[in-house]
Amino acid sequence: MRIDFVSDVSCPWCAIGLKSLEQALQRLPDLQVELHFQPFELNPQMPAEGEEINAHLARKYGASPAQLEQTREAIRARGAELGFTFTKGARDRIYNTFDAHRLLHWAGLQAAGQQQQLKLALLTAYFTEGKNPGSHPVLLEAAVSVGLDGAAAAEVLASGAYADEVRDAESYWHSRGISSVPAVIINEQHLVSGGQPPEVFEQALRQMIAASTLTPKA
Repeated sequence: MRIDFVSDVSCPWCAIGLKSLEQALQRLPDLQVELHFQPFELNPQMPAEGEEINAHLARKYGASPAQLEQTREAIRARGAELGFTFTKGARDRIYNTFDAHRLLHWAGLQAAGQQQQLKLALLTAYFTEGKNPGSHPVLLEAAVSVGLDGAAAAEVLASGAYADEVRDAESYWHSRGISSVPAVIINEQHLVSGGQPPEVFEQALRQMIAASTLTPKA
């Protein structure tokens, strides 16, 4: 079964969606899955230095400080339920994530599972540790932490490699009607939108299994 996980590393609901999907897959241990992380930039025009997060969110969504804090509390609670920590006060800026997507594309060409590990490492760097996911040192630290070749990762970042591939992938998913993330596409047929609970992902996966020739062993 193929799963395309369209997301951004600066999206808190994407972290929630990923942890929920992981838990759903744990409930189907015999299901063979190819998980591909696809790029989506929430803020493609964001400068490298980023923008103060409260000002950015107020401008983008028209949210008041009270509304922003209410949303953050809900996100922290959902994360805690899933074993992911959104550290209160850790993030004060939102950043450009294009280089993160280039590195993730490269990671997807390496050993199986390393793209997923890097994705989680980058989400943790930003939401748990408050680091800049557009910073090359942060990206390299994350890459090395999941066993990727640091020298090769540095070459990818310095060279601008995979920029065209990332832009092409972003254009493709936009053309498919994806305008918000996370967007989880199962077998290129079934879309699950948003940071849903594990039960929603599990139900969708079971429905796809039932509708196909894929049958879990247990």
